[in-house]
Amino acid sequence: MESGAGKHWTEEEVKALLSVWSEKNIRKQLHGTLRNKGIFIYIAKRLQELGVCRDWKQCRAKYKNLKYEYRTVKYAHNSGDVTKTMKFFHDLDAILRYEPLTQLAAEENGRCSATETQLNTSPTTDSTQ
Repeated sequence: MESGAGKHWTEEEVKALLSVWSEKNIRKQLHGTLRNKGIFIYIAKRLQELGVCRDWKQCRAKYKNLKYEYRTVKYAHNSGDVTKTMKFFHDLDAILRYEPLTQLAAEENGRCSATETQLNTSPTTDSTQ
């Protein structure tokens, strides 16, 4: 399977990326790491094992695009606009909800629900919540 820069990701490819991204060690390494080429090389190798032929740059670009789209939809939902949606929102929400609060949340005048704070401070207690 050839993978060019303009080749769209299939639903199966995105699902494979999400499954690798959802692993705790990957999430931990990606969070807050600015120089993450090595992580995406590893992700690309893992995807190849799953039959997805993408290079690390394509994986990083898709990761960034999915994350941006997720945050856009999440912000819209928090603002009361439930009409804005995206295909893998719930999968991404499960992956990203444990990240510490970002600038986006800080820009909302420090408003944060107790649930968000609790989830962000204790990701090891997901079975108890």
